[in-house]
Amino acid sequence: MMDGGSEIGRMRSDRAHTAADDCEIARLRDEVDVVDARLESLFEERMDAVARIAARKQARGARVFDADREREKLASVASRADLRYADSTASFFEALMGLSRQYQRLMIEDSLEAAVGSEGSACSPKAAGPIYGLVGRSLSHSYSPVLHALLGRYPYHLFEVEPDELESFVRGGSYAGLNVTIPYKEAVMPLCDDLSSAARAIGCVNTIVRASDGSLYGDNTDYQGFSYMLDASGVRIAGAKALIVGAGGASKTARAVLEEKGAREVAVVSRSLDGGIEAADRHYDADIVVNTTPVGMYPHCPASPIDLLPFCTTGETRQGYADGLSAVFDVVYNPVRTGLLLQAEKLRIPHAGGLSMLVAQAKRASELFQGAALSDDVVEAAAACVERRMRNVVLIGMPGAGKSTVGSCVARLMGRRFVDVDEFVADEAGVSVEALFASRGEEAFRRLESEAIARLGCESGLVIACGGGVVTRPCNYDFLHQNATIVWVRRPLGLLAVQGRPISRARGVEALAQERYRLYEAWADAAIDNDGAVEDAASSTVDAVDAHMRKEQERRWRMMEDAQAGCMRFW
Repeated sequence: MMDGGSEIGRMRSDRAHTAADDCEIARLRDEVDVVDARLESLFEERMDAVARIAARKQARGARVFDADREREKLASVASRADLRYADSTASFFEALMGLSRQYQRLMIEDSLEAAVGSEGSACSPKAAGPIYGLVGRSLSHSYSPVLHALLGRYPYHLFEVEPDELESFVRGGSYAGLNVTIPYKEAVMPLCDDLSSAARAIGCVNTIVRASDGSLYGDNTDYQGFSYMLDASGVRIAGAKALIVGAGGASKTARAVLEEKGAREVAVVSRSLDGGIEAADRHYDADIVVNTTPVGMYPHCPASPIDLLPFCTTGETRQGYADGLSAVFDVVYNPVRTGLLLQAEKLRIPHAGGLSMLVAQAKRASELFQGAALSDDVVEAAAACVERRMRNVVLIGMPGAGKSTVGSCVARLMGRRFVDVDEFVADEAGVSVEALFASRGEEAFRRLESEAIARLGCESGLVIACGGGVVTRPCNYDFLHQNATIVWVRRPLGLLAVQGRPISRARGVEALAQERYRLYEAWADAAIDNDGAVEDAASSTVDAVDAHMRKEQERRWRMMEDAQAGCMRFW
């Protein structure tokens, strides 16, 4: 049996040791804090230097990201590191360089946004001088004015002309440079006095520059745009079979680029060729599908020129060939996700829309207009700026969750137009939603709701508040997802308003929540809580939208960096 005095002595000794340990731990933590403070200062110093490097590179049109230098840097760090920390040191510097790249790109984005200015329209001329613009037949929803406002400070206009007016406009117009879009890319070729080798080889022109002597020089910057799109995806083209849908100017460009990059076969199907679009069934062994038609472009969305499912289920068994598609590309950029890309997403096929191609070709056109090189880094930065401006913000959630109140506040914060789908349906029908339910029933209301969402979902730059039951019809998801970031507005069931909401009163909020919560979660790109001030919920929504788009952008950046580093790790 242990003596009581000995036990007390041991306890005192343990407490003394514990106190000493606590003191030593506190002292060591103080040392770590001192080191951390030095690291914070060094990190800020490093980022300041990174910013200066980015500014200088951007000023002379050089690429900010240098994959070779980063690989050399990591190898050098690894060779010097203490063996105990070698792996951790390499990971630390890899993460540090990733943060540097992100900061540089955000700088480029901010400088582009600042050039446009937060006040006024990006379509407005920024300075007096030569006039530039886009010529086509239907241009009301073109992104080009915003895009060129990001790339250069010159007046840029939209010129809608009819076919019988094209020659007189191109020959006699008082412009210094033009972009050309459908249906005139081939028609303007004979109107040019000189053509680039790319324009001659491809057989169409999308950029015209007026020389000092008045002569017209035609070029095809779509070649650089489509090439950038493929390179940024990281998809290996060499040895692949590609199927191009469409036989117009964009098709010729895509074919030239694919062949230059080593595609083993390039097949083309079109309404204007033998067999029509249906001839696609002869090419289910294709590895890559490229849509170069306007099918699926605003406002006829989300239409698709072909069905992708047969390409994924042909049972390809030849040695060296893989069943299914390795990638789907669509040169259409409005909406962000065409019908073709929506299907590719559901089938989990790597895919990319035409925005990066649009920006890359515009970057090259802007260089021709200004006579100065621009950094390749502005392509992703400008694409991110345009996409942020054009994407809708869609709010979903339970009836009475405050979507309309929060949405109108979000619209004010973002300087956008707000649309309440229930009010839109009621205005179209000429009666209230409650009256619609009472006189025609829920199913009739749901059809009208889907029709409204189909019209609103393909628009750009809106804030849209949906009714609580929007998720009960699967077709509504494609209508909304094609051009939006979808945010779930969550609110405690006890705080949900039921006045004026016939479904909530008839069935009860608990039953609705049990049925719909899983759908809200599945549809949403982000979620926010609306259980306090409306302004806080609106601010959280804007933050959530920005965070989601940043995440998507970072994924694209990583994809590009992998491609440049030779990893070819798409998706």
